Amino acid sequence: MAGFRQEDVEVYYEMGEELGSGQFAIVRKCREKSTDSEYAAKFIKKRRLSSSRRGVSREEIEREVNILRELQHTNIITLHDIFENKTDVILILELVSGGELFDFLAEKESLTEEEATQFLKQILDGVHYLHSKRIAHFDLKPENIMLLDKNVPNPRIKLIDFGIAHQIKAGNEFKNIFGTPEFVAPEIVNYEPLGLEADMWSIGVITYILLSGASPFLGETKQETLTNISGVNYDFDEEYFSNTSELAKDFIRRLLVKDPKKRMTIEDSLQHPWIKVIKRRNVRQEESGRKPERRRLKTTRLKEYTIKSHSSMPPNNTYVNFERFSQVMEEIGAAEEGLRQLERNQRSCQEDVAALLSIYEEKEGWYKEENESIEGDLGQIRQELQRAQAQRRQSQEEVRSALLAANALKRKFGRLENRFDSLAEQVASEVRWVEELVCSLAPEKLSGTSLC
Repeated sequence: MAGFRQEDVEVYYEMGEELGSGQFAIVRKCREKSTDSEYAAKFIKKRRLSSSRRGVSREEIEREVNILRELQHTNIITLHDIFENKTDVILILELVSGGELFDFLAEKESLTEEEATQFLKQILDGVHYLHSKRIAHFDLKPENIMLLDKNVPNPRIKLIDFGIAHQIKAGNEFKNIFGTPEFVAPEIVNYEPLGLEADMWSIGVITYILLSGASPFLGETKQETLTNISGVNYDFDEEYFSNTSELAKDFIRRLLVKDPKKRMTIEDSLQHPWIKVIKRRNVRQEESGRKPERRRLKTTRLKEYTIKSHSSMPPNNTYVNFERFSQVMEEIGAAEEGLRQLERNQRSCQEDVAALLSIYEEKEGWYKEENESIEGDLGQIRQELQRAQAQRRQSQEEVRSALLAANALKRKFGRLENRFDSLAEQVASEVRWVEELVCSLAPEKLSGTSLC
């Protein structure tokens, strides 16, 4: 791949602990030897064969790298270096060590809308930068909204994972079915043309969860979730939104719109009164020097949501020991992902068997047709051969008859020849007799000149 360093990454970076892993990628903490700076090394497994399902294709890796190379924003992860070997492409990325935003907020007892919008504003700023470059993330979800460092007064948001991001080009219709079902837009579910609007839907879902701890479209099954998304089946249950402002609900309503053209753009969302009012209110509070009462949102359900999103733990568990459970949850999540991968492999195997069976049946039909065609040709040849053999027998009979006739003629000719010889001798004998008779009857005066 052009622009990728074909060198051993461990000559320049010292690899440390594993930070996470996906289906075809592993992220490890690393230290640059020349500067002593810490980064994250993302090892992406390359697909060896175009027909293989294992690994990431060259085209997909190049697309992710080309997008990351364009991005320089305080709320977006940055690319530092790129290496390549026989099996992997290694992206050296900015180290984002503060964990997921939702995990950070779930540790709090309660949350105000002002606090929520401070983080949401950073998300909007990052997406605004992406959309200004016509780049759609297509996988905005809590797991991809991280904190650079959670141990600072005002943690900075970082958007990560651009594996399925695409640059939207005018005039080029783009369709695909990808992303995380819970957060995808209706146009993805319905396989319709995609654009930047799909990210805005995801922001609406994220905001809904952030303020309530409930997922607006999540069903018991993936199919139920996708059906809810396609039908825009959600509401603001009083149980979850009793302390939520009408402006916040309006913000969500304007994002969870089925028609992408009627959905708020990133510019619209930054100008929405809920976002702007919060900013103006903060300024007025600083000027007045007083601290007004704020409606606080309980984070209990957000805690439950983050636990469920990381594992399959029952919803009635208490989360006092949240930090202690995190490692266990990751291991359970990895085990579940392994099981899901086995299921995917099984389905893939079944699809391959079905494809092979289809090819076999197609070839069997083709061979049958060819066999019938060959049998027809053989039957025709057989008939022609029989006709030829009959004609041969007839010719042999005719030759035999001709030979018999020739032999008969030969015998007849022989008899005629013998008779002719006999007649010739008889005539010659009679001629001699006549000559002798003539000689005997001639006058004696001719005796001197006898003809005999």
